[in-house]
Order: sequence, then C-alpha cells, then structure tokens
Amino acid sequence: MQVYNTLTKKKEAFVPLEEGKVRMYVCGPTVYNFIHIGNARPMIVFDTVRRYMEYKGYEVNYVSNFTDVDDKIIKKANEEGVSAQEISQRYIEECKKDMSMMNVKPATTHPLATQEIDGMLEMIQDLMDKGYAYAVNGTVYFRTRKFAPYGKLSHKNLDDLRGGERVLLVSGEEEKEDPLDFVLWKPKKEGEPYWESPWSQGRPGWHIECSVMSKKYLGEQIDIHAGGEDLVFPHHENEIAQSEACNGKEFARYWLHNAFLNIDNRKMSKSLGNFFTVREISEKYDLQVLRFFMLSAHYRSPLNFSAALMESSQNGLERLMTAAGNLKYLKEQGAEGAMTAQEQQEYAASGEYVKKFEEAMDDDFNTADAIAAMFELAKYLNIHVSAENTKEYVGKCLERLLELGDILGLILLKEEELLDEDVENLIAERQAARKAKDFARADEIRGKLLEQGIVLEDTREGVKWKRVQ
Repeated sequence: MQVYNTLTKKKEAFVPLEEGKVRMYVCGPTVYNFIHIGNARPMIVFDTVRRYMEYKGYEVNYVSNFTDVDDKIIKKANEEGVSAQEISQRYIEECKKDMSMMNVKPATTHPLATQEIDGMLEMIQDLMDKGYAYAVNGTVYFRTRKFAPYGKLSHKNLDDLRGGERVLLVSGEEEKEDPLDFVLWKPKKEGEPYWESPWSQGRPGWHIECSVMSKKYLGEQIDIHAGGEDLVFPHHENEIAQSEACNGKEFARYWLHNAFLNIDNRKMSKSLGNFFTVREISEKYDLQVLRFFMLSAHYRSPLNFSAALMESSQNGLERLMTAAGNLKYLKEQGAEGAMTAQEQQEYAASGEYVKKFEEAMDDDFNTADAIAAMFELAKYLNIHVSAENTKEYVGKCLERLLELGDILGLILLKEEELLDEDVENLIAERQAARKAKDFARADEIRGKLLEQGIVLEDTREGVKWKRVQ
C-alpha cells in the first residue's frame, strides 16, 4: 500500500509502527455551529481510509477530537446568553447526527479538549522545563527557533514565515522573544471560560490540544496524522514542534491531507452566499449521495461542488444500488443447491474487479478508480447473473458488490422503509428509554432512524421528525 506523505512530498510504502495495528489521529471540527460540507470532506475521506485499513486486516485505533473551547464558541455563547459548554455540547450532538447520516463510523475515541486540560498543563510545563517555552504576563509561548526542524512539514523557510491565519495571540507582538513564537496558554478575557494554571487563569492555545490528545490516546508516536490541507501550517507544523520537543521522538510517520472543496468553482464563504451546511444538503439529497460525490475524486485533488455534479453522483449511486437490488431479487428467485462449475468459474472471474478495486485503493486511496472498478463489477454481474442461477452464486455475487460498497461507506441496499406508525412507535420507545436513563438504547433508536433517513428534533413541544431522502 502506497500513501502520499506531505512530510516527504512523495508516495511511500505504508509500514505501521506495530505490525497489524494502525494508530491514526484526524483533526476534528470546532463545534460552534452545524458542520459545513468543507468539514465533511476529511470526515468522509479519512473514514474511508480507516475502513480500507480494516478491510486489509489492520486493527485501527482511530482518534478524532472535538475542539470545544474556542473564540468562535465563546462568541456564539455570548450572543445566545448561554455557556460555551452548552453551545459545544449542542453542536457535538448535531455533528454526530450528520456523521451518522454520512455513514461515518464513530471514532475509537472522540476526545474533548476541555476534558484534557490537565494533560495540556503537564505538556506545557514539560516544554518549559526543557527550555522550549516561556511565560510572559500569564501567556506561555513556544520558542519556535529552538526547534531546529520547524517548517519540515509545510516546507517553509523559518525566516520567510509569518503568523498563521488563525490568530491565537492575546497580547502584542512585543511580548514575544521572536515574532514566530506561538501560544501554548493564554489568560482569560472577561466573561470567558477559564482553568487554573501556574501561569494564569486561562485556556490552552489551539495547537497544544491535539498534541496532548494524540499522545494520551495513541502514544508518543503515531502512524498517520490527517486533516484538511489548510491545517498543514501552522496547526500541524506546530503540533510536530510541540510533540517532538516534548517526547524526543518522531511524532507521526505519515501525514495525509485532503485538498479544498470549492462551490461552483469559487471558495466557499458566507459573504458570497455559497456556504452550505451538511444539514442543508440533507434536505435535498440522501447524504449517501454527498459521500459518493466526495469519493468521486482523489482526496488530494481540489473538488468542485455543484448541483450538476450532485445530480451526477445521485445517478451514479443509483446505478450501483439498482445492481444490488436486482441481485437481491434474483437471489430470492434462485434455485437451491451448490454453485455449478460454470458459476464457480464466473464468480472467480468477477474477482478481477475486486483486484482492480484494491489496486486503486492501494495507490494512495484512489477512490475515483475504486468506484470505476465497482461500476465494472456491477456491469459484469448484470450480464452473468440471472434467475436461472443458484441462490448460493447470486448471494456470493451480491456479497462481493456490497463488501466493496461498505469499504467506501456506501450503503447499496436500503432496509425496507419504515411506515409512519413504526416511526412513531420507535420515538415513543426512545422517549421511554430516555426517561429510564437508558441512553444507550435511546441513541441506538435514533441511529436506526437516521439510517432510514429520518431526522429527529427534540423541541419544547416534543419530538418532531422528518424524512430527508
């Protein structure tokens, strides 16, 4: 398996730190609103990478955080007159609903920044003890120039660098020993949430959060660190500096980054009026269509979102779903008994398309070519499967198609649609489970309804629901 490593700017053979296991960290969203389709791309892409790793037999420890303390969260909380925690918890729940509708598997661990403050204080103190950090008026800065390899991920020259787009400073540049030094801890402002520290009542800088959460849940060294290409500098560059200065060893072996998503060939922005949330898209399309669309291009290629391309994706997904539905029908009609010699031969021949699929995925997760191989398989099965075949043969052909779909997170066979009465009964059962504090069952019911394209909304008047497909 070859993966493109941002660190070395080339494809490399994937060799895990520990045989048969993959430690993978993916930067998650800052939860101050519904996630937008730009957030959805890394979620879908790296969920697919994880699924393929698992298909290849790896045990994947997949960690993806929620940044639940941030200037944007605080601003939203102040606007609504509620706590920052209330905002972050609300949008974590909404994000999980969207992820479920996109068939993104829950991470092995979804750590929250606010629950890992102690670890951040420890790492910052460790960096200070080693001379990599210093405190000024309650702010702690990282000495960027002291970390000699700084810039190795973004391939930037230190002297040419300027501060990253995301501002973490709380005071003037004159405090710093060097303009390139970045914040590890910052004092609170009036009305902000804060934690006690040896330096000030305050909160962590953005970058230290991921270094600490990765170390806690995956160890000092990890196999894959991934995220959008906008995170290469300064976020991932700063993570490397912190982690390697603290731990004294290489932080991550492979760095994977997905390219940007444009809307009608323009950068997504609220000012241009082309800003879409995943929830808004779900009102027009099954989010399986969004997933298919995201995987229809290589993850390192810029992707252009448009109504025409979503329609094309819907047609493509329906072709595969029709093939799966047809096979399911033929299986029910099929003859009993073992596969014939002819069927064995034809089933073996269909393995060529599985091989093509795997070759595409082994080449830096080329999902576009993998989908093309699935279309070829579907075409082959349309020709070589009929009502004359045995149940066993048709069943194995169907399993083959569904398995490839599952690697890409595409659900090709929908369960029978629930009747309105069934939905109401499940909602009543969920309410009873919540009343009994059986939240696991309540979440299970909500998940089952989401799989059927039914979104629940808890309101003061009770639970409202709607179909989104």
